[in-house]
Amino acid sequence: MSAKPTPPKNLPSSDDLRGILAYWIRLHRVEKGWSQERLALECELDRTYVSAVERSRWNVSLSNIEKIAKALDVAPWALLKPPE
Repeated sequence: MSAKPTPPKNLPSSDDLRGILAYWIRLHRVEKGWSQERLALECELDRTYVSAVERSRWNVSLSNIEKIAKALDVAPWALLKPPE
C-alpha cells in the first residue's frame, strides 16, 4: 500500500522558478490524489522525470510544462506564478 501524497510544506522563494514550478506541480497533483506515477502517465512523461521536476532537479522545457499543466487541468503560466 502506498503512502498518501502530501502537499508541499514550504513556500518557495519568489526568485526560485524551478522551486515555484515544483511547488505547484506537487500541490495540484496532491489535490487530485495522484501519485507521481499517475501524473507521469497522464502527461506521457517518465515517473523519474516527474520526481526530479518536483525536487527542482531539472530545467523543464516549455513543451513539458504544457503537458504537465494540461494533465493537471491548469494554465501553464499558473505553474510559474510565485505563491502568496
